[in-house]
Amino acid sequence: MDELEEIVFKHALLNAAKHKGSANPGAVMGSIMSNEPELRPRAKEIGPISGKIVAQVNAMSPEEQKTKMEELGVEVEEKKKKKEEGLPKLPGSNKNVVMRFAPNPSGPLHIGHARAAVPNGEYVKKCGGKFILRIEDTDPKRIYEPAYQLIQDDLKWLGIEPDEVYYQSDRFEIYYQYAEELIKRGAAYMCTCDGGEFKKLKDNCQPCPCRDNSVEENMELWKRFPEMEAGEAVLRIKTDINHKNPAIRDWVAMRIVEEEHPRLGTKYRVYPMMNFSVSVDDHLLGMTHVLRGKDHLANSEKQKYLYNHMGWEIPEFIHYGRLKMEDIALSTSKAMAGIEEGTYSGWDDPRLGTLRAIARRGIQPETITQLMVEIGIKMSDSAISWKKIYGLNRNLIEEKVNRYFFVPGPVKIDIADVPEDILGWEVIRPLHPDFEERGNRTLIFDKELYIPKADCKDGIIRLMDAVNVEISGEDVKFHSESFEDAREVKARIIQWVPLDAIKAKIVMDDASIVEGLCEKDCGDLKVGDIVQLERFGFARLDEIKDDELIFYFAHK
Repeated sequence: MDELEEIVFKHALLNAAKHKGSANPGAVMGSIMSNEPELRPRAKEIGPISGKIVAQVNAMSPEEQKTKMEELGVEVEEKKKKKEEGLPKLPGSNKNVVMRFAPNPSGPLHIGHARAAVPNGEYVKKCGGKFILRIEDTDPKRIYEPAYQLIQDDLKWLGIEPDEVYYQSDRFEIYYQYAEELIKRGAAYMCTCDGGEFKKLKDNCQPCPCRDNSVEENMELWKRFPEMEAGEAVLRIKTDINHKNPAIRDWVAMRIVEEEHPRLGTKYRVYPMMNFSVSVDDHLLGMTHVLRGKDHLANSEKQKYLYNHMGWEIPEFIHYGRLKMEDIALSTSKAMAGIEEGTYSGWDDPRLGTLRAIARRGIQPETITQLMVEIGIKMSDSAISWKKIYGLNRNLIEEKVNRYFFVPGPVKIDIADVPEDILGWEVIRPLHPDFEERGNRTLIFDKELYIPKADCKDGIIRLMDAVNVEISGEDVKFHSESFEDAREVKARIIQWVPLDAIKAKIVMDDASIVEGLCEKDCGDLKVGDIVQLERFGFARLDEIKDDELIFYFAHK
């Protein structure tokens, strides 16, 4: 076999290995032409050889093909397509990144905020660098003062620890400095035009008369700006007056605000607009990547003008799609209104999508992190539901939490004809069936006990791990003991609790309350513990009040 035949043989054997022992002449020829470019001039010569060798290879048994491959030193490269786990690489450098989460302090964080917070935090962990929390509080009308601390508490729950924290309300003098610099560079001007008139001009790609003011005229107006009436003037950044998007044409950087600020009082009247303060801060704080929703595409373009005016390096702008959330109340303003009206009990009401409401129900922060990493930062919109959240959370906690009996709507029954030898019988059940080392809990079986009202129907039922009883109207009598008997008559298997059970209350996800009894071993639980109430669902112990356990329901 000459060198050319050996090359053809290798390609034929590789092709056969990929296609269940049967090589394709055309595919083999294509592989040779693609991977052996120096042989392309000999294509006419290779064609007949390839056809002959492919026929030989196809006539071999799998064992013979394998032997021939070993003889020729052919190794099959198994190309297994692995789904990329975690977040994709960032554009640009992936080392020592500086990223930020910049919420408005209008309320505590909800699951929508996690869409931004989690990827930023995860990229900093992955790439090394700095995570900055910047509270964007330059609109006094949208500030809920407790949110300054609530936001930081919520981030801590998510496992995100900022390296630095900034409040934009502390940085007004910096914004003024850069506003003046832009005026001196001829990149910004004071506009005293009526808002409606300016819009007409802008929409027709026409500059307003103020655009041609000299630097000296603009500086004089700027110095008088703090004494002006609201709406009398604004500071504008020069852009392309012919830009295809009218919103980008000469956007507003500064305006007068009359509202009192929770942190500043009435110290300032000239307030920066978001695009101005964000651009200045992102540059000064060294952002390498700015991760934001695609609803900020126009804002990113606006901000590039300011970067170019100042000669600053533009960070990598990354825009992700909208997050659609089914059956989750996320509007901060609506939630606040509902709290004030008494519709919701607070920011941690189980009907809300705030992180603290989610946490109160026992949903783990890792669940939210996993969800946001899975959604990623793609531009396409994503939809999530409680069902998705519950599935991820169940995977995290199922092995960790212990099992207990809970009887909703308890009905006391008195079982007749119970053999004396099983009265007072100790029913031993594991705290977790897969982890015997955690120990057991004990229920004492007696003829008087509680079962759920929903299970109090005529027929034979099995009291889990205890006995079988027959219900007929108000009469309940002993039927048998063995599980085999219960299976034979297809008895329903239910949970139950002895008379020494503890009162319990479950606050459901719709804020309704289910009252019942749980086994006495639940008395060892501490506030914050998460349990699985068998046949009912997962729940977190929220409060112990007057010898009653109050749980918040997580999910089935």
